[in-house]
Amino acid sequence: MNVLEPAVEFRGTSTQVCGLWPFSTGSGTPMTGVPLGRHLQTAATVCCDPVSWFQRAKLIPNPSALVLGRPGLGKSTVARRWAVGLAGYGVLPMVLGDVKGEHIDMIRALGGQVNEIGRDRGAINVMDPGEATTAAGRLTGPARERLLSAARARRLTVLDGLLTIVRKSPPTDREQAILDRCLRVLDERHEGVPVLADLLAVIQNPPEDVRNVALDRGDMTRYQQITDQLEASLIGLVSGGRFGQTFGRPTTEPIARDRPFLYDISSIDEGDRDMQAAALLACWSAGFGSIEVARALSDAGLEPQRNYFIVLDELWLALRSGRGMVDRVDALTRLNRQKGVGMVMLSHTVSDLLSLSHAEDVEKARGFVERAGMVVCGGLPEHETQRLSGQLRFSTLERELVAGWQSPPSWDPATDREAQPPGVGRFLIKAGGRPGIPVDVQLTATERHIHDTNKAWHAHTRLDRQPAPLTEETPA
Repeated sequence: MNVLEPAVEFRGTSTQVCGLWPFSTGSGTPMTGVPLGRHLQTAATVCCDPVSWFQRAKLIPNPSALVLGRPGLGKSTVARRWAVGLAGYGVLPMVLGDVKGEHIDMIRALGGQVNEIGRDRGAINVMDPGEATTAAGRLTGPARERLLSAARARRLTVLDGLLTIVRKSPPTDREQAILDRCLRVLDERHEGVPVLADLLAVIQNPPEDVRNVALDRGDMTRYQQITDQLEASLIGLVSGGRFGQTFGRPTTEPIARDRPFLYDISSIDEGDRDMQAAALLACWSAGFGSIEVARALSDAGLEPQRNYFIVLDELWLALRSGRGMVDRVDALTRLNRQKGVGMVMLSHTVSDLLSLSHAEDVEKARGFVERAGMVVCGGLPEHETQRLSGQLRFSTLERELVAGWQSPPSWDPATDREAQPPGVGRFLIKAGGRPGIPVDVQLTATERHIHDTNKAWHAHTRLDRQPAPLTEETPA
């Protein structure tokens, strides 16, 4: 029987193989991961998510993604598509701060837990080590010490962050040392879970070791002068001032580690940027603390291994809330591949991340872009892709493509309405130095009811009512 041997295949750039027509062909798109949409040029299915591209396809160095794009073009839709798809693979989605309430229906549809946080609503006690203390009781040796140490560091970081938001500048080194010592005093001597008022009481009535850290030289008057500003800032957090009792009372409901989870902070007014940033920090701290506990227990063989997919929305809100916040956010959210955590960060533009008042913070904020395993760009002005050029390589065609997606929609005279914006659902996936993959993300019929972000406009208003048809009895 005659057998036709398959042709030998070689791989090269379009420049290298351009003279081999008609036998050259594109390399196709990856088929590993969550089906995201169709390739804009070939209509082929594009499968992509940060966890699968890291874990199975080995296409990116870490399981994280940064999604950029103008508002209304579908950034949140990409995050939800990934969250739902990864839930099918057994990866638990966690939305640590839903600013607009866009992901609540998705989490509930997945059977997950939704905790509402805000003034006169649910609370997060930033002094609460979560389940770290209970979990540490089940551990021994270095694993126990590592978990308790991580919990202490996380509490100190979120406390520093809250004080930075209140003052618009970070606490001094001496104040951080005092806070650290006070937290240790509470851990050693306080019964139950402390709250901010307990921390304030330790500062106001300091034991000897706290005074030693403050370097008061045995002079109580000097101690009070040193801690005066710190005490004033904490009183503002405890007394229900700018943030109410949101962070100063016991946590309303702990995080369930075995199912999808979401912190709903959509009740906070959009104009209250400081409150939103503080809530995001507290949510991130509690969420990543819960993951630390899950990882420690699974490493010890006490619980099954669970992988999580974290959605961090509106990253720029926290970064721009005060000098030094980049360090706090970085400390709370730094990825550790060994923890089995995938993550997607959402922001409007690169300028949102890099428009910080201090050059040092700007350089550190670039790290969020550099460390992202992949960058997914929706419609962006051309100068935004130029700002990304230090971290990603864009061809001229790719720049024009992304810039075209942020063009305003045209007017449809047939319906007296705006046509759909040209960039809705269109994204360019950039991973490393590879050419970008342009993809069109379309919702399925099943997804539409959990992707509706315009519910507030669905009430039957006067403007929605159609005029009654004119009849012979109706006066014109």
